[in-house]
Amino acid sequence: MSESTRADARRQDDVSEASGATSAVPTAASFAQLGLPAEVLRALDEQGVTVPFPVQAAALPNALAGRDVLGRGRTGSGKTLAFGLGMLARTAGQRAQPKEPLALVLVPTRELAQQVGEALTPYVEALRLRLATVVGGVSIGRQAAVLRDGAEIVVATPGRLHDLIERKGCRLGRVRIVVLDEADQMCDMGFLPQVTGILDQVRPDGQRMLFSATLDGDVDRLVQRYLRDPAVHSVDPSSSAVSAIEHHVFVVHGPDRYAVTTEIAARDGRVLLFLDTKHGVDQLTRHLRASGVAAAALHSGKSQPQRTRTLAQFKNGQITALVATNVAARGLHVDDLDLVVNVDPATDPKDYLHRAGRTARAGRSGTVVTLVPSGQRRETSQVMADADVAPKVTKVRSGEAELSRITGAKAPSGKPLDDGSAVPRPKNHNIPFGGLGSAKDAKSGSGGRSSSRKSSEARKLAEARKAARVRRGG
Repeated sequence: MSESTRADARRQDDVSEASGATSAVPTAASFAQLGLPAEVLRALDEQGVTVPFPVQAAALPNALAGRDVLGRGRTGSGKTLAFGLGMLARTAGQRAQPKEPLALVLVPTRELAQQVGEALTPYVEALRLRLATVVGGVSIGRQAAVLRDGAEIVVATPGRLHDLIERKGCRLGRVRIVVLDEADQMCDMGFLPQVTGILDQVRPDGQRMLFSATLDGDVDRLVQRYLRDPAVHSVDPSSSAVSAIEHHVFVVHGPDRYAVTTEIAARDGRVLLFLDTKHGVDQLTRHLRASGVAAAALHSGKSQPQRTRTLAQFKNGQITALVATNVAARGLHVDDLDLVVNVDPATDPKDYLHRAGRTARAGRSGTVVTLVPSGQRRETSQVMADADVAPKVTKVRSGEAELSRITGAKAPSGKPLDDGSAVPRPKNHNIPFGGLGSAKDAKSGSGGRSSSRKSSEARKLAEARKAARVRRGG
């Protein structure tokens, strides 16, 4: 076990001790044993959900009993129903007044908010409750109108909810159940002041549930300040890698990196490719589409309708290669997604595990591939060691059988997609990758606003890498 992992384990012990956690009530082997409303049990059956996942079996009895819950389980472990069913069952039969919700779920990203809302909708409808999703990137006026009409359940990102409260479009004084989902990421993204401001406005005697794949850093402060005698459920170690995932590191020759990426993206079946910057995502997406790959970009620079449409097309197979920043590292669930590629290696072990967690969900298997130029092997090896991942390391070149065997890579059609979004196909397909969106790209840009944007992204990326090394003690 790495020193980072041991430190994380110590932090988990500190969380439990600081929170004064007591033993939880016994877990349940089936949803029927939990005392859920009949309407919820019927909806579960209609959705084909018959046996609780471990985090659900452990946490739901306490959630239904009204206890505060501190839950940790790996991404894809079923946390949404673990907190959602208890929250809905305890809210059933009540009616919210205009602008005054009764239950609140805070999440860090728009994608996770959308996924939580979709996951809970069948049970919300079964109980005749009303749910509102409150996120940035869409009309705040429309969201205010929905809250004016009344919504018992609100799923929100902290920034947009804060804006609505400031506009007097939402009041939290009647909220008696609050869930923080992926609380560590909310803290990492700088939302801690907004989260605490929101928690200070809800009913002080209410129930609070905090769920996350990891529980560290500023999350400790939230636990100590807001949770009372929580039932602590740690379904699996915070830094454990999913056993059903095969981890590979591909050592690639710099000039061949573009071709390797393109061949992987051209495989039969879907693939999710991660890069560090918005510019890098856009650049690779244009190249893939020009090569005949049905690719689309996902990052924070896209509007919410664009992001929603892109995710829907990826889930239904219209898009086979989703190129994304870390905005897709949490809150993205796609059935049968069996390959994730880190085109830019993750610089933080948590980021690596969350990227990897987009595959092998709900008990399935998957493969995660990280492309590493020989000069970055040491840094990437340290990140993986801190994540308790032991990857198989292979030197690969485009066109090789081993590349195809592991990823299903094949030569792209070379025919640009004629939907108006493709750009002229580059003459040199082995142009250096250079870390898309890196300082090297910025220097070679065309100048002006584009060059300035690239330089800004490169600077932020360099700062993030430095911060990651500091966190690892490097």
